[in-house]
This record gives sequence, C-alpha cells and structure tokens, in this order.
Amino acid sequence: MTGEPKPLILNLFEMNTVSHITHGLWPLEGNQRHRFNELSYWTELAQILEHGGFTGVFLADVVGAYDTFRGGPETAIREGLQIPSNDPLLVIPAMAAVTERIGFGATFSTSYEPPFAFARRMSTLDHLTNGRVGWNIVTSYLKNAARNFGLDDQIPHDRRYEIADEFLDVVYKLWEGSWDDDAVVVDRERGVYSDPEGVRYIDHVGEHFRVAGPHLASPSRQRTPVLFQATGSPAGIEFAGRHAEVVFTGGRTAEDFRRNARGMREAAVRHGRSGDDLRCIVQAGVVVGRTEEEAQDRWREYRRRTSIDGILAHASLPVDLTAYPRETPIDVVLRGEPAITGRFQLPPGGTVGEVLDKLVGGREGRYFVVGTPTVVADEIERWLDEDGIDGINLRQYHSFDTARDFADLVVPELRRRGRLRDGDGLTLREQLFGAGRARLPEHHIAARYRGGRNLDVPVEPLRFGAPV
Repeated sequence: MTGEPKPLILNLFEMNTVSHITHGLWPLEGNQRHRFNELSYWTELAQILEHGGFTGVFLADVVGAYDTFRGGPETAIREGLQIPSNDPLLVIPAMAAVTERIGFGATFSTSYEPPFAFARRMSTLDHLTNGRVGWNIVTSYLKNAARNFGLDDQIPHDRRYEIADEFLDVVYKLWEGSWDDDAVVVDRERGVYSDPEGVRYIDHVGEHFRVAGPHLASPSRQRTPVLFQATGSPAGIEFAGRHAEVVFTGGRTAEDFRRNARGMREAAVRHGRSGDDLRCIVQAGVVVGRTEEEAQDRWREYRRRTSIDGILAHASLPVDLTAYPRETPIDVVLRGEPAITGRFQLPPGGTVGEVLDKLVGGREGRYFVVGTPTVVADEIERWLDEDGIDGINLRQYHSFDTARDFADLVVPELRRRGRLRDGDGLTLREQLFGAGRARLPEHHIAARYRGGRNLDVPVEPLRFGAPV
C-alpha cells in the first residue's frame, strides 16, 4: 500500500427504539436499550462516540408497524421490534449539546409529509449542531405506514421515487435559493436583522407539491444537510446518482458491494457529477474481545439469545416457518407461490430448518468479524483497500458495550494505522469530503438554485419504468 492510508467513516447504527436490528438481545445483562425514552441514554451514548473517535451516529426510522408476520403486529409489539419507537430528529439537539465533533444522520420519509415543514426542521438542526447534520432519504416500504397517513395501500415503488425527486427539488429551492448568503446583516444601528432584498419566495408548483416560501430559516452552515440514501433497486440507484452523497449499500460478497457501488457511481456521472462525489458505506458486524476466546464467547451468547420470531417479523414474512418441522421441504411450505416472501428471498430447495438457519446467520457475510483488536483492524483494512468501501454503520449487539468496546479496543489500533481522522471544528460534510467543503459542490443539482437562479425553471423529473 502506497500513499496515505484511506480513512474510515465510522458510524454507529442506531434507532430510537428498543429492538432495532439485533432481535432478542435487548434483555442482555447490562444492555441499556430499554432506556431509549430517557434523554440521558442519548447524551451518554453521544459522549461515548465523541470520545471514542466515531464520525457519527446513523439514526434509522420507520413510520409504521411490522404487521405482516402471523397476520398482525403482535410479534413486533411483544419483541419491542421497532415499536415502541420515537422520532429520531428530536434526540439530535440533546446529543449535539454534549458534543462538538460527531455528526448525526437522521432518517425521514419523503412519501407522507410535506417538504416545507421538514426543510425548516433540518435547517434548525443544522444551526443547532453547527453544521453536523445529515438526512437519510427514504420513501418508506411498510404497508402500515401508508395506512397511517390515510392511504389504502403503499404507493408503488417507482412512483415513491418520483415523488421523492420532486420533494428534493422543493427543499433544494428552500435551502439553497430562498436566502442569499449575505441576507442576514444584524445591523443594530438601523434595527435591521435581515435584508429583504436577499430573501425570496420560491413559488414551486409541481405535480405533487405547491410551496410558496420563503424558507423560514436563515442559511445554516451547510445549507443542505449531508444527503444519505440506502438503496439497491434500479430506481433507487438512479435517484442516488442525482441526489445522494453517502450511500448505504452492501452485499454478501466483495464483488456484490463493488458492483453496487460501481452502479451508483456510474449513475452519478450520468447526472453530471463525479463518481468521487459518493461515499459508500456498509452495515458491519464487529464483535471484539481482548482475547480471541473472549470475543468468541460474546458471539456465542449473542447467537444463543437471537430471536427467530423477531427476525421473521422484521422480514415481514407472510408465512410462519416456525409452524413447520425443520425437515419440511421449503417448496412444500411455499406451495408454488413465488420464492420471494417478505423482504427476504427464499430460494427453492432446502428445508425449513436450513432457511431458518440462513435467516439467523444472514448478516454474517463479508462485513462481519469476530476477534481481537488486531484481527478486527486487519479485516476493516481489507474492506477499505480490497473492496473499496468508505465506511461502516456499526451494528449494535449491546448498548453501550458495542460502541464502548469498539472505541476502547479497535479505535486505538485504527488510529495507529492512520485510518481515522479528527473532525474538530468541521461540518459533517467536511468530515466526509474534506475541509473547506461545507456545502454541496457546484455540479450538484441543488446548486442550480443558488442566488435565486432557476427557481422558475422546471427541472426534468426522474421517470422510471413500470411501477413494481
């Protein structure tokens, strides 16, 4: 390896709930997940991450319940599986107040709430965090979410992305075009806080939204928050090519990841951007111990306590595999129905037991490691240098041991190898892309509205194939 080592973007994967993605583990001894309603949970976690060298925290969210498995939400409710859950945006100011460096990526859906109010919330957060906030753009996939907002069923997949594309156009006009940089003058002598000549309506009239403006918040340090997106579908990849800065993707193998990342970078180029405008992060499982034996003991305990019911409910499987003997052929269970059930693909062949075992171990792919700090650091370097990842969302098995152990054991090793950078005084975008780049580059589509330009010029909307 020549030149400066590639740095790691290090995020903790979180959600304002009891059981996020490590099902059945919240009752573990010492686990603090039951405290998610307490402000002190979030401030304590933020300080662990700040002092532990993390880049930030990535906050997931859903706006519906998992109610497909066994015909209702009972399993999810019993397991604490993303219900009860709270708004991820509201814990950010508390975490920001006790930190100076870590960033915050929060999930918000474009499908059900209007863009004007959301744009104001994000500008407020960017002010309060001094430019350390990002937005994970999602379109929502749960049928219950659609019913919660007055719809009979989900909006078709590609149609959701078309709505999201216009949603982004509106918030770009508000964040980038409604206020000039020098509009806030704070002139005490004249009693003028803002110059009206530098503030304007956006007067957006589109297929889905009508928004007059002006934006109610003044320009924040980043203006537009860092734009995250988790995707893998053709429509999502094209959307990411136009909008996203950080894509949350993955794959069972290194080649899977490289293919996904390559597709998104090519989409960025199609939209007049550079492939280097994207950072690609993966979800990673890390179980570290001071000795190999300690690490393996922890992993065995996590596996032993993992809830198969929670996994099946999260997968939204319409068939209850636990109701069949393990030796039952999976083809008998599917009875000729399509092999895709819920959010998992169950291939034909094999037995119920084999499928259940695969679901339990489904995240133990390329981006998973158990071992000592040296073993973990070696593996992370392999992901960076061989696969080309830019960072990880660290999966939590235990709160706060997962974050604390990584900070105490792995971070010092990564620092010795030059794999972590300090972000003191930087915005989140600068931590990801370099000092001096607090705002979106000029070739990003949002920049077309700076200075009030092009507010009345329709942008060509993204259009996709037949709804799926």
